[in-house]
Amino acid sequence: MQNTRAGVAGAGAMGRNHARVYSQLPDVDLTVVYDADAARAEEIAREFGATPVSSLEELARLCDVASVAVPTVAHREVGCRLMELGVHVLMEKPIAPTVEDAAVLVETSKRTGKVLQIGHIERFNPVLRELEKKLTHPRFIEAHRLSPFPNRSIDIGVVLDLMIHDLEIILHLVNSPIASIDAVGVSVLTPNEDIANARIRFENGCVANVTASRISPDKMRKIRVFQEDCYLSLDYQEQSGQVHWRDGMQILRGAVEVEPGEPLKLELDAFVRSAADGAAPKVSGQQGTAALGVALEITRIIRDGFQR
Repeated sequence: MQNTRAGVAGAGAMGRNHARVYSQLPDVDLTVVYDADAARAEEIAREFGATPVSSLEELARLCDVASVAVPTVAHREVGCRLMELGVHVLMEKPIAPTVEDAAVLVETSKRTGKVLQIGHIERFNPVLRELEKKLTHPRFIEAHRLSPFPNRSIDIGVVLDLMIHDLEIILHLVNSPIASIDAVGVSVLTPNEDIANARIRFENGCVANVTASRISPDKMRKIRVFQEDCYLSLDYQEQSGQVHWRDGMQILRGAVEVEPGEPLKLELDAFVRSAADGAAPKVSGQQGTAALGVALEITRIIRDGFQR
C-alpha cells in the first residue's frame, strides 16, 4: 500500500516542526516543502529529505496532505487553494484572521470533500485525554498559559497566539453557549495585548477564568477543573496531574496516570488517518471557527479598553 505523501506550506519554526514529525511517521513520506522564501524552503527540505518547490501548484502535485504554517493573514488564500487542488489541509491555529475567512475555508472543505483540521495541538495532549475520562459537569475552570516573549506571531496579540488553545479546549469541555465575557489586557512589547485575562460565563452556569502572557520569565501551561465530585489539576507541559476528591470529611489526592506522547506527532498522525479514511477530524473547521470567534470577541473587549 502506497504511503501518504505529506507536504508543508510555510517553513518557519512551526513548519519545520511539522516537517520533522512527518518525516518520522510510519506510512508517511514527507515529499515537499514550500515557502515564499525559496532558500528557507530548500534548507528545511534538505534537512528532512524532501523536495523544495516554488508554488502551491507544485506542492499539490506532489502531496496528498499538507500542513499550512504560513502567516495567519494568508490562511484563507493558501488553504482554499490547496483544497481546490485536491489536498487535505491541516491549518495551524488560528484558523484565519476573521470569522468570515474561516467560513470560506469551511465551505471550501465541504465543497471539495477535503479534510480541514485545525492545529489546536493541546487537544492531542495525553493529559487532556485523561481529563476527558474524568469529566462530568465542570462548574469552574481555570487555565494559565504563560511563556517568554517568542519573537514570532507578533502580528497578533496573545489571545490569538496563546489563549486560543485554552479557549478551544474550554468550549469543547463545557459544551454550552456563552452567556457573557469580561476581559482585560495590557500591551507591553508589541502594539497588541501581551498579557490578557478573560472571564467567561456559560449558560449552563460554568465559569472559566483564562490567563495568557507572552512576557513571563517561565513557561506554564496548566488547567484546573472543578466539578461536584472532584477537582483536577493538570499540567500540559509536564504531562502530569492530580485529582482531589472528598471522602467523608477528608479531601483525598491521587496522581492522574498519563501515558506520555508528543502532541504534534499524535495530531499529525490523526490528521493523516482522517484524510485516508474520510473520518471527521478531531478539531474541525467549525470548532476552529468557534474558538476564533471567542478569541476575537475577547480581543475586541481588550482593545476597546485600550481606547478609554
